Amino acid sequence: MGEILRAKRMENVHSDIRGPLFMEALKLQEQGANVLKLNTGNPAAFGFGLPKSIEDALANHIDKGVGYCDFKGMPAARTAICEYEKSKGIKGITPDDVFIGNGVSEVVSFALFPLLNDGDEVLVPSPSYSLWGNSVYLAGGKPVFYKCDEKADWNPDIKDIRSKITPKTKAMVIINPNNPTGMLYSEDVLKELVKVAREEKLLLFVDEIYDRLVMDGLKHVSLASLADDIPVITLNGLSKSHCLCGYRCGWMVISGPKHLTEDYKQGIIQLTSMRLCANALAQLVIPAALEDMETPASMIRPGGRIYEQRQAAVSELRKIDGISFVENNSAFYVFPKLDVKKFNITNDKKFAHDLLHAENILVVPGSGFDWDEPDHFRIVMLPEAEVLRDAVKRIGRFLDGYKQK
Repeated sequence: MGEILRAKRMENVHSDIRGPLFMEALKLQEQGANVLKLNTGNPAAFGFGLPKSIEDALANHIDKGVGYCDFKGMPAARTAICEYEKSKGIKGITPDDVFIGNGVSEVVSFALFPLLNDGDEVLVPSPSYSLWGNSVYLAGGKPVFYKCDEKADWNPDIKDIRSKITPKTKAMVIINPNNPTGMLYSEDVLKELVKVAREEKLLLFVDEIYDRLVMDGLKHVSLASLADDIPVITLNGLSKSHCLCGYRCGWMVISGPKHLTEDYKQGIIQLTSMRLCANALAQLVIPAALEDMETPASMIRPGGRIYEQRQAAVSELRKIDGISFVENNSAFYVFPKLDVKKFNITNDKKFAHDLLHAENILVVPGSGFDWDEPDHFRIVMLPEAEVLRDAVKRIGRFLDGYKQK
């Protein structure tokens, strides 16, 4: 029997958030090192507890989560999701347009696999959460990365998007607020993106998982609320806003002209029915969570943990010679830029490796977010403010005199 090899479809798949550097960090921990892992947006790992609304919902209904449920999701959960998305201005949707999955990570596959034939292209932002590009590859498609412009507060470069549309382009992904930049797109920017999709007849996938974690008095606008004449797939979940990463609770909502998406929808039904149903226990908490807007609001206002942790991180980043950044206004990420000439950096993974071994701090390099220059890295701002302040100081200490070899 010959060696069993990976399929060719895996060649371009990468997971740097929990990739080789993460495995190296685990080895250091096994050897006794105290590694601060700023690689994953996992609130529970940093002391964000279970919201009371979620605890009560489970305690009162736990017996209802024992068996398989509807393959689309529990009716009460889908109704709550539908009402939430309607409250954000999305028109013409019903609970029948909602599909619940085991986190947005699973839902992305439901969105892409029924759409793409081999070689079909999907426009994906750069930088972006690598789940999207990876999932396009696994579905047989080709991700084509469009630039988000750091000089324009990380907004999508519309000219670059238009230049990359070909006869093979089927869809465009928009992540708003963006991961890893932590930046919110304005309504004007969203309207420009809708205009492109309308003119080029593209399906829009809009990842809005951070929509309830917007700071500084800004307001999130759901893109689908601006585009009831074109098909839009809106994705969201509870992992970040209600600190429920482990519950694996995400959803997608299909909006726009139903006659354009009916056959595609049948493909989604084929996939979701095949896997029977999503985690029923997680679905039990969706109605209560979507009534509980105080939990996310309490974290992002002045005095709240996410707000104060951002303040601590950016105040220390400003002191580091050789780093520049756009201060995030959403989520709990910042995406600093390194002066590659000053530090002689040609490989961002080597930078992250050197930082890990020098300071026991784990970050994800920009290449892990499909950014094609070796000059960025992402910081997860979830540790307590003083822990985070100390960590950024240590990054500055590491960079003082650093020259990549």
